[in-house]
Amino acid sequence: MSEHLSRRRFLMNVSLAGTALLTDPSWSQTAPKSPNDKLNIACIGVGGQGAADLEAVSSQNIVAMCDVDDARAAASFKAYPNARKYRDYRKMLDEGKDIEAVVVTIPDHSHASAAVMAMKLGKHVYCQKPLAHSIAEARVMLDTSRKQKVVTQMGIQGHPSYVRAVELIQTGAIGPVREVHVITDRPHGWWPQGMTTPPANTGPAPATLDWDLWLGPAAKRDYSAAYLPFIWRGWWDFGTGALGDMGCHLMDAPFWALKLRAPTSVEATSTPVSAVSPPLASVIKYQFPAREDMPPVVVTWYDGGNRPPTDALEGQKLDPTFNGSLFVGDKGKLLAPHGGDPKLLPEAQFVDFKPPAPFLPRSPGHYLEWIEACKTGGPTGASFEYSVPLTETVLLGNVALRTGQPIQWDARRLRATNCPAAHQFVHYKYRTGWRL
Repeated sequence: MSEHLSRRRFLMNVSLAGTALLTDPSWSQTAPKSPNDKLNIACIGVGGQGAADLEAVSSQNIVAMCDVDDARAAASFKAYPNARKYRDYRKMLDEGKDIEAVVVTIPDHSHASAAVMAMKLGKHVYCQKPLAHSIAEARVMLDTSRKQKVVTQMGIQGHPSYVRAVELIQTGAIGPVREVHVITDRPHGWWPQGMTTPPANTGPAPATLDWDLWLGPAAKRDYSAAYLPFIWRGWWDFGTGALGDMGCHLMDAPFWALKLRAPTSVEATSTPVSAVSPPLASVIKYQFPAREDMPPVVVTWYDGGNRPPTDALEGQKLDPTFNGSLFVGDKGKLLAPHGGDPKLLPEAQFVDFKPPAPFLPRSPGHYLEWIEACKTGGPTGASFEYSVPLTETVLLGNVALRTGQPIQWDARRLRATNCPAAHQFVHYKYRTGWRL
């Protein structure tokens, strides 16, 4: 295996993918199965969210499972006694000739290496959000999915719930949309952020955990209980902070409804940002150009307790745990809570509003549509064709945070044209033994 993911190799992959960003998606390279046949699925990560993802695909044949933590995986391992068990997904994939599809539910920094290996072996992939730890990794994932003609889906389970909001926006219920506010309750109460120094060594690691495999492509370091479980999200080397955790969920609605792709610029303000951890709170402003018949739009992200200006909310009092987006149009506003029904504002203005008839396809379920597509070669709502540009946009906000200056973005070349310092955050080196 290559020693690390070199700058030259990344740029070669980026060049190949960048020239094809607007091409039509291709689907499975394997012969379609009957919808009644069961799919042979392997799961990488089966504790925590991985256990939920495993349960969601449990109607199929679970032929193999992988987790680096025997304790967190114990219940899942016990529930599927006939599935082969592994700690190293590389070994599982190398040996898994019967595996047709793979679910990837591990920390952000290992998403790309696992998903790309699976796709290169011709396996369909469901990968949790954000798809990648870096923008360049995400672009390689898109390129690989196209070359291998596999079925893909990013784990944004709320995607089907936004369909009505999309129909209302696209039929002009609130007129042309020129600004969107995207709000999350993260990270407060979920995991710590804002640390300024690496954590102290609290090793050795528990006997049930293979710490070296958990590190995966990240640089080697001593074990610390400050990283696990879940709280890895608050460390740059493994997670992507509040934005990476919820951005793909919450920016999904504006991305879909407004047909967004790459922003032209991104600017971030925040509490202090350190080299090791995302800030406690931030506001990030994305500028998108006109698309088809839609005007330019500004999408602003709020986390850590930040909120849009009070007058933008039309008197709506948002619960501290609110997650969702507010569309501001020329003729009104639309509030789209995450997983909830959209609300037109001001409410008095829309008392007699006649909503449009449904015109977009309804999903049978986020996981089920991926399973069916793996069998039949059909499309998915959050394929890498859609979710890679979304992921790149989300992660670009973190690039702006870490550089501390506005970013002018050239998406085709994956380059901040005004900020050479940004390049170090667009891709990361892999350590020995790990590759894309």
